[in-house]
Amino acid sequence: MDDFIGRKDLIPAERLRALSERSDRAGALQTASHFGAIAITGVALHQSAGTGWAVPWFVMHGILLNFLFAAQHEYNHYTAFKTRWPNDVFNRITGFIQLYPRDYERWFHFEHHRHTQDWQRDPELIARGRPYTLTAYLLYLFGITYWTGRIKRLWMTALGVTAEYFTPAQRRTIVLEARLHWLAYGAVAAGSLYWETGFALMYWIAPMFVTKVFHNVQNITEHTGLTHVNDTVHNTRTIKTWPLLRWLAWNMQYHTAHHTFPAVPFHKLPELHEELVRRAGYEPPTTSYLAFQWTFIRRLWRGPETYDGIAEIPANRASRSGADCRG
Repeated sequence: MDDFIGRKDLIPAERLRALSERSDRAGALQTASHFGAIAITGVALHQSAGTGWAVPWFVMHGILLNFLFAAQHEYNHYTAFKTRWPNDVFNRITGFIQLYPRDYERWFHFEHHRHTQDWQRDPELIARGRPYTLTAYLLYLFGITYWTGRIKRLWMTALGVTAEYFTPAQRRTIVLEARLHWLAYGAVAAGSLYWETGFALMYWIAPMFVTKVFHNVQNITEHTGLTHVNDTVHNTRTIKTWPLLRWLAWNMQYHTAHHTFPAVPFHKLPELHEELVRRAGYEPPTTSYLAFQWTFIRRLWRGPETYDGIAEIPANRASRSGADCRG
């Protein structure tokens, strides 16, 4: 995504190059801490099996597994590590865990960046198909249609059915990739039956599936319900939250900054956000997790989401600040 910049009138090229500097050290620390936390909760879950303490450990373990999607996202952008190959290695690992093959997600996600909030070309909106109703939203929020959709997509890709935005070469790659994933998942299932163990179910699939709602509040808040204008400073949200949750999501709460300048690595996003706000002269659409859920669910209670979305920055203020930036 180095060739893509959402707004070229905000940050000078020299400053952007400095912010875009990758770090093997930052990537290694974040990766080790995330996978290390998963190991700790997994051991605690095992040791607390059969007691009431298993429930909180199960939930924490599942949340950590789900937020590996944030890690996969960073590896996809090649911004986790400065050295290229660790991004590829860990991208394959996280893609396997998430049931979301690396190549498919990478090309899907790049289309999302280039066509954010475009109903005709943004793969995330194409996959959804239509604005949310309250029922459809709640089913997705709690992970029911999220996981059925994810598994169906993986299955259809293995059968050779792919979206139109993939090139012929990409289609060949993702079809083979999906088939290899199904073979690997089949091997895990067969091994579990042969050795009569529920390890994969207890420490991987069940916690990840059950706790999806905690990760979906991140994913959904990033764009849902916002305006569909072609400007990432307006069609993407920033999320206010605690430092622990920013660590968990690899700083993806600074989503406006990330979508506008996707070549900037995760550890520089807080600094990038401050720079963006200072130069734009206003905050991008900003909310907290619970505030968004409260507002959006109340809106859906009154009727379905609109196709146009809502501009959360007053047009006169945004246009005036934008003119100042370009001037």
